[in-house]
Formats: sequence, C-alpha cells, structure tokens
Amino acid sequence: MTTRRLAELTYEEVAALCEGAARAVVLLPVGSVEPHGPHLPLDTDTVISESAAVRAASELEAKGRAVVIAPAIPYGVTDYAAGFAGAIGVPAAALTAMVRAVVEQLLATGFAHVCVVNNHLEPAHDAAVRAAVSGLATGSASVACPLTRRWGRTLSDEFKRGDCHAGRYETSLVLAAGRDVRGVSASLPTLGISLAEAIRAGKATFAEIGMARAYTGAPSEATKDEGDALYAKLATMIVTEVEEALAAEA
Repeated sequence: MTTRRLAELTYEEVAALCEGAARAVVLLPVGSVEPHGPHLPLDTDTVISESAAVRAASELEAKGRAVVIAPAIPYGVTDYAAGFAGAIGVPAAALTAMVRAVVEQLLATGFAHVCVVNNHLEPAHDAAVRAAVSGLATGSASVACPLTRRWGRTLSDEFKRGDCHAGRYETSLVLAAGRDVRGVSASLPTLGISLAEAIRAGKATFAEIGMARAYTGAPSEATKDEGDALYAKLATMIVTEVEEALAAEA
C-alpha cells in the first residue's frame, strides 16, 4: 500500500476520499519537541506517532478502510523537561485548542473519523489531547495512546515499569523508524528510575526526578527488532480504537 498523506494530496483527491459510504478515516499524529537523552532526537515522540500511524494505516487498508495520515502536530506540553535545551512546549489549553480545531476541520471536510495518535506520555499532555475530542459526536473521533492501562500492559517490561523515557523502549522504536540514534547510546548506563512512580510521588521535572541527562531505562539494550515488535502492538492499538469508535457510531 502507498501511504496516503493528506499534505501530498490535491483537493480533488481529498474530495473523492470523502464521498460515499466508504469515506476515509484520518490518523492525526501528535508528539512533542523535548529532550530524549543525549542519543535521540527532540522529535522522538512525533516520530513514534507517525511511524505507528503508517503501520496502522496498512492494517486498516487491508481491512478495506481508506486511510489518510494528516500532518503531525509536533508541539506538546513539555513541563517535565523544563530547564533542558530544546524543550519547546506549549500550554495545555493551546494544545487542546489546536488539536480540537484540526479535528473539527477534518470532520467538516467530510472524513468519517479522526484518530489522534499520541505517544508523548506526559499526563498533562495526554489530558489536553483527550479534552480536544471530548464532546464530539459519538464515533467521530478517538485517541490512541499507550498511557492507558489497556494498551500499556501490552508493551515491554520497561514501558510497564515506567523507566522508558529515551530508554530501551523508545530507542528501539526510533531505530525501527529508521531515524538516527547517536552512538553514545551504547555507552549510556542503565537507570532504574521509574518516571511513572516519580510523577505519582509529586516530582515535577526530569531534574527533580534525577534524570540528569533526560533519559531513564536502558538505551544500550535497544534493538530494531524490538522496535518492530512494539510498532506491531501500537498499530493494533490504533486499529482497535478506530474500529471500536466506528462501530459505536453505527
């Protein structure tokens, strides 16, 4: 399948995808611009959302559903990364307004459904994304994010422990996406700091948590094969959220 990217289509091609009973669904990747250790790019979360969306699109197309991938929204709520160079965040209210406006315009264009694909797991960011689709018509929009227990428990042990920010989990996903991982990753020591536990304990920044280089977990153990296996699970998450939302609408 050739991935349909909204930004590469003409207006007539979009109109054709929004006609009839088999109207296309849209996958809208959301991420962040924030530090992910000394070895991963600032757009890691966006890379993961986009790559997962591409794989999910293939699965949905195989099921007979037309799919379009919208341009990603690359900025998010990045309060935990405060103090690190490259942490370019936006207020939660601004993110909610932006995502809401984009989703509403996609629906107004005639697409059958919009699934917001989010892999930036800061709680305030996730809440802002979910607020953006709150109150929309049943089945018109959904959020696919591994922060929920339903999907998080299907992922790796590192993810489930919470020591996965720029660790083995995210580094594997970046490798599988074909993006550059700096060679320093092989020499980074494993840090058993659970970001999830620290957040529950009231820590407010990476610095307070003890993530002096903006990572935790075991980036040196990352592999492309593990990343591919994780993307398969993330794609299942997206496909399921879309199918369940469309079924609810019906």
